[in-house]
Amino acid sequence: MRRTKALPAIALVASASLVLSACGGGGGTNDADGGDATIAEMATARGESADGYTAPETKQSGQVVVTTDKPFTSYNNATEDANQSYNTFALTLVQPGAHLLNGNNKVVLNKDVMESVEVTSKSPQVVTWKLKKGVTWSDGEAWDCDDFYMAWFTQSNSAKKADGGKYFKPAGTTGYDLSTGECKDDQTFVGTFSSPYPDYEDMFNNDILPAHILEKNAGIADITKLNKDSAAAEIQKAADFWNEKWNGFTKELMPGAGSYVLTGFEPNQSVTLERNPKWVGKPGGPEKIVLKAISDPVAQAQALENGEVAVNSFAQPDANAATKLKSLNAQGVTFGAGPGLSFEHLDIQMKHPVLSKEEVRKAFFMCVKRQDIIDKLISEVQTDAKPLGSLIFFPKDEGYKDNYADKSKGDAAESKKIMTGAGWTQGADGVFAKDGVRASFRISHTDIPRRKQTVELIQGQCKEAGIEVKDDTDPNFLDERVSAGDYDVALFAWSGSPFKGSKKSIYETGGGQNWQNLSVPKADEAMKQAVSQTSISDSLKFFAEADAELANAYGSLPLFQMPNMWAFKGLDRVYFQSYYGALWNANEWQTK
Repeated sequence: MRRTKALPAIALVASASLVLSACGGGGGTNDADGGDATIAEMATARGESADGYTAPETKQSGQVVVTTDKPFTSYNNATEDANQSYNTFALTLVQPGAHLLNGNNKVVLNKDVMESVEVTSKSPQVVTWKLKKGVTWSDGEAWDCDDFYMAWFTQSNSAKKADGGKYFKPAGTTGYDLSTGECKDDQTFVGTFSSPYPDYEDMFNNDILPAHILEKNAGIADITKLNKDSAAAEIQKAADFWNEKWNGFTKELMPGAGSYVLTGFEPNQSVTLERNPKWVGKPGGPEKIVLKAISDPVAQAQALENGEVAVNSFAQPDANAATKLKSLNAQGVTFGAGPGLSFEHLDIQMKHPVLSKEEVRKAFFMCVKRQDIIDKLISEVQTDAKPLGSLIFFPKDEGYKDNYADKSKGDAAESKKIMTGAGWTQGADGVFAKDGVRASFRISHTDIPRRKQTVELIQGQCKEAGIEVKDDTDPNFLDERVSAGDYDVALFAWSGSPFKGSKKSIYETGGGQNWQNLSVPKADEAMKQAVSQTSISDSLKFFAEADAELANAYGSLPLFQMPNMWAFKGLDRVYFQSYYGALWNANEWQTK
C-alpha cells in the first residue's frame, strides 16, 4: 500500500502496499460534459478492450501542467522509505507493469508490454508472466525478464543476512515472499508459489525497475544469478544500490519503458515527463507533462481558474477547493469527485507509554466524533460520505462490516467512564492522570490544511473527555518519520489497488509497513489464511476475521474513505484513478 502524503498503500495502497480485490469503485458523482464523455464514462480508457489495453495513437503538441498536493521524491517507489502515492502518480506512464487499473478499478492486462499472465499449474500454483518482445527502456536496453527477476528478488526477502536481518528494504513483500522466481528466457518469468496466492495479478505492476542500471552501477554481472545462497558481499552491493540510489532524480540512472520518460526535476516543486522516443506502443498524449506540487488546495484551484495549469488532481480532498471549482463550470472547468481506494485513519504507536494502555486507546477512540469531521471537511466533496468501519474493506466491498460504530461514538461521557473505570482521575487542568502520567499525546501529520483542521476538531472533542491532544504538523512527516514509527498517533491515508493481500504487510506482526508495532496474533493467522486461498472469494471470510480482530485491538481508527477529486479545462477527458492518479491515461489526452 502507498501512504498518501497529506494513502502507505494504500497505499498503501498494494505493492509494498495497500490495495484491494478487484471490486468496483469509483465512477464520478458529477455528470458534467467532458467533451465526448461524462465523468463516469471517462473512467474507461480509450484503449481498453475485452482482453486488455493497447494504447491508441492520440499525440498532441505542446505542454500540459498538472497540479497535485505533494512532490515526487523517488524513482524507486518500492522501498519502505520512499513508498508513497505521489511517486506512483508521476511514474505510472514511466514504469509499465503487467496490468493496469482503469477508473473503475478494473484490472486490465497491459498488452503494450505483455503477451499474457496465466496460472500454468494449480498444484503447486505456478504463474507465468509472458513479456512482449521488443519492449525497451528509453536508453535502448531491453525491458525483459531480468527486470522482473530483480523486482521479485528485491521484494521477496528470500536472501537473509547471517543475523537474520534483511538486505533489501521493500515496503511490502506480500506475494513475492510466497514464491520462487525464475527466468525461463528473456520473455518468460515463472513464479512458483509455496501456497495458493489469489492476488497474483497485483504483482509486477508498479515496481519494475531497470536491472541493467543496477548491474552496471553496483558491479553485478547478472542479477538473475543472484539468489539467497549468493555471496553476502554480492547481495549487499545490489541492496545498497536498490535501497538508496534511485531517490530523487538522476537522468542517466532513471530511464523509462512506458510512453513517457522523466526529463526534469525541481526538488519539492515539480517533475517533468516527455514522450519516450523508444516507446514500443503508439505515441500519445501531450509532448510534455509537468507535474507540479502545490500544497494549498485552494491555490491549486486558483491556478486552474487563471489558466496557469490544465488539471488539478487532489489526493487530498478539500471542501473549500471543491466549492470554488464547482463555481467555474461556466468557464469550461469540469469537476469530478467520487469514492476512491484510499482511507484516512489514525494509527496508534503501540510502544507509546500512554497509548500502550488499552483503556487510553479505547477512550480516545470513543471521544472522536468522526461524522462531525466528515460533515465539516468532506461532505462538500462527497455529500454521502460516512465514517469508515473497516481497515480492510470499503463499504461497497463484499465482506464489509462496520467494526467501529460501537467503538467510536463521539461520546465524551462514555470516554470518561472508560478512564475512571481503569483508575484514572482528572487533574485541576481537566486532563486524566494515573501514576504521575497524564493522558496526553501528539497527533502527527503533514501540512495539508484538512489534516490540521482534523486535529483541531479532535482536540476539542477529546478535551471534553479529559484527554489532551497536541498538534504535531511536520511537512516532512511522511518522508522522514512515519516509516521510523516516530509518532504517538499518525494521521495519514493508505492508498491502494483493488487487492486486499497487500494489507498484510501493514497489519501483521513485524510487517514491512507495520510502523506502529501492532501485534494481533489472531489477525496474523487469519491474514495468513486469507492470502493462501485458491480464490479471492475464498479469502474474504479470513480477511473479515482479521478485520474484526484488528478492531478489537484498538490500534488504528479508520476515519473515512477518501473521495477522489479533480478538475480540468481544455482537455477532452481526465479521470483521477484511485491508485495511479490523474496521469494513468494521460497518453490518451486530447485538447478540446
